[in-house]
Amino acid sequence: MRQDEGMCPACSASSPRVHSRYQRTLADAPVAGRLVRILLRVRRFFCENPECRSKTFVEQVDGLTRRWSRMSEGLRRMLAAIRLALAGRAGARLASTLGMPSGRDRLLRLVRAMPDPPVGDITVLGVDDFAIKRGHHYGTVLIDCETRKVVDVLVGRDAEPVTAWLREHAKPAVICRDRATAYAEAARTSAPEAVQVADRFHLWQNLATAVEKCVARHKNCLAEPVGTVLGEPGDVEAVEPTGAMADRRRAHHALIHELLEQGAGFRQIARHLGWSHRTVSKYAHAATWQELAVGQKPRPSLVDPFKPYLARRIGDGCLKASTLYREITAKGFTGSYALVRKFVEQYRSRPDLTRAPRPPSVRQVTGWICRHPDNLVSRDAARFQKILDRCPELRSAVDLVRSFADMMTHLHGERLTAWITAAERAGLPGISRFAVGLNADLAAVTAGLSLPFSSGPVEGNVNRIKMIKHQMYGRAGFELLRKRVLLCG
Repeated sequence: MRQDEGMCPACSASSPRVHSRYQRTLADAPVAGRLVRILLRVRRFFCENPECRSKTFVEQVDGLTRRWSRMSEGLRRMLAAIRLALAGRAGARLASTLGMPSGRDRLLRLVRAMPDPPVGDITVLGVDDFAIKRGHHYGTVLIDCETRKVVDVLVGRDAEPVTAWLREHAKPAVICRDRATAYAEAARTSAPEAVQVADRFHLWQNLATAVEKCVARHKNCLAEPVGTVLGEPGDVEAVEPTGAMADRRRAHHALIHELLEQGAGFRQIARHLGWSHRTVSKYAHAATWQELAVGQKPRPSLVDPFKPYLARRIGDGCLKASTLYREITAKGFTGSYALVRKFVEQYRSRPDLTRAPRPPSVRQVTGWICRHPDNLVSRDAARFQKILDRCPELRSAVDLVRSFADMMTHLHGERLTAWITAAERAGLPGISRFAVGLNADLAAVTAGLSLPFSSGPVEGNVNRIKMIKHQMYGRAGFELLRKRVLLCG
């Protein structure tokens, strides 16, 4: 029903004086794929408030029109929903197919004009970082862990943005975070009464990395004992990584630790060498340079496609490199003779290597240690048991890992102090350092192993942010990315 008076949008004063009338044309939602236009006759009123800056104003129809808009509210909602679900060009193509032709820039403007969802009272707040551009720019996502909804997205992953956000909103009772010191400082500064909970996923991930370092230091225990004795017992030494990469890491490790002994700090060393703070920290926290070689994969070789054939011929007794080189060259090998000779020489020094079982890799044994024993297949369980029989240090590592897993699964955080003491006494590389590091954040780690809260909803939303970034080909600005993350439910 048309009202006799209009309300000024600037001062909210009502006025019955009509200035003029004119016709507005609105685009509306299509019907059966056909364009729909609404011809609406509206009135312009005088504003009778002498202090108002507006002399006249136009009446609006609730739910249909808004100022300076040439589309109905229904069409606006439909286009905004399409733009939230798709990227600019994809959204424009779908809108045209549905009978609502619209350019991608117009859709972007519609999304940017949408208001942010309200932030209510949050009991359990989840905090984590994500990469806007990996290695260069990062952001922070805040999650209501009870509703699993994103409440805000901030620029940077330092303490300042999170601190400012917590000061402007109601303080949560619980804050779930990883073990980053920035988020711990922000929670401690702006929400001191909140219980900080270290996420169990990150704890287990850090423990798995420590176990991998421990297994790498005992790599000689992974291979089956060779039946042929090549020398006196005790002559076999640990094989260290070799090559240009190993030489550089050995030199860099020595340089960093020499500067640390002189009293230099991480940031001072990074500025002096022109390195990143992360690289300096990695070298500084490594007890030996060999720890930095864990997880390296050998570079591919031209011999790789022909290794099965070469292994079969060597098994037949052919150890002449020139003969094997001619044979695989006829099969398409394009490498040099030196590559084939180097491959054959390792079998000359170890005659029975082709028939010996291949030892499991460091990563594979790490998986066996970190996996529940009931989930190991019988063949892997038998090989794993033989390794433990040969290496008492890895058996101690298994006991510590399974004790930590039981503590984490059944939420027995009261055992953490005793576990840290046992891990320190074990003196295992990687695991003992991990245990010592828990003392720096002991309260949050104990809460993470005692309370049912976790950062699972946060990790899920971080993956969703990656999907939204990929959908926009990584070219969206932060404001548009933030709008889509907040409004895409």
